[in-house]
Amino acid sequence: MVRIFLPIIILATFVLTGCDNHHENSPQALVLTGKTMGTTYNIKAYPPELELTKEQLQKQIDDTLIAVNQSMSPWVNGSEINQFNALSNNEIMVISDDFRAVIAESIRLGKSTGTLDVTMGPLIDLWGFGPDKRPTQRPTQIQLDDMRSRIGVDKLVLNEQGLAKTIAGLEISFSATAKGYGIDKVASLLEQLGIDNYMVEIGGELRVSGVKPNNKPWVIAIEQPDAPMGQRQVHKALKPGSNGIATSGDYRIFYEMDGETFTHLIDPATGMPVKHDLVSVTVLHPSAMTADGLATALTVMGTERAKVYAEKHNLAVYLISKSSDGLVTYASKSFKPYL
Repeated sequence: MVRIFLPIIILATFVLTGCDNHHENSPQALVLTGKTMGTTYNIKAYPPELELTKEQLQKQIDDTLIAVNQSMSPWVNGSEINQFNALSNNEIMVISDDFRAVIAESIRLGKSTGTLDVTMGPLIDLWGFGPDKRPTQRPTQIQLDDMRSRIGVDKLVLNEQGLAKTIAGLEISFSATAKGYGIDKVASLLEQLGIDNYMVEIGGELRVSGVKPNNKPWVIAIEQPDAPMGQRQVHKALKPGSNGIATSGDYRIFYEMDGETFTHLIDPATGMPVKHDLVSVTVLHPSAMTADGLATALTVMGTERAKVYAEKHNLAVYLISKSSDGLVTYASKSFKPYL
């Protein structure tokens, strides 16, 4: 028997807003919103005088995000990622600069963490997690061992010529890094146009730069993990400076199957859904793409492994874990200055 509990992912970070007292000559906020990557984007910036109109700037942003989506989305016919996934083994595919940037960082993070694997889609499918992330079956150990032998970033070959796979049927997914890369691309576009004070958000992940008028810092809130259903409460406010911010918090998604509790987060090292008390991970990093990937990887690690990894690599990381006495928090040495 399979039962599902609280199947909701909340937006785990958000911008704290208030009434800014602008001086007469303070720049006015430029606000742009739209749709991308199956979600929405929100941009708030304080630009100097621009030669572009608001409509022209939005078109450049939309064009930038469309290009990323058409390269990396499995839902776009003919996308680069679909072309690669259909490729035979040992066949080199020439890839775009955008695709190269994302696959290179995905491979680096995969090898460094051991818990972020852009090739593990078939392993997730093996567990029977459907579109609603509900498990339908439990694989046998033989099936898990066989699947683990047929996935892994070590089976990807990236060189100057392009990208190849060493085993037939290997596929990749950028669900943990493409959204952050889209944010970085938009941030780069804004900076090229002379806009240094901005906030870019796509689907809950963020990147902020500079300050708001009157030299006020951007303030970002981490969501309270155990807030009542349907309510949003601030757990902690932080001033992230100029950084990408990503929070992984799938703590409301878990399932019971055959008397055992599972989450849809799977450790590629074991092939098993993770079982630990880490409920929220927030990462600050200059790259939103890297922050995005690390947040996922650290969530899979669990509290103690995540602490060790964060300190070893001098990462700005904030963890929230559950215990019998309530929530327990941890801020790495690199994170504490932002609180």
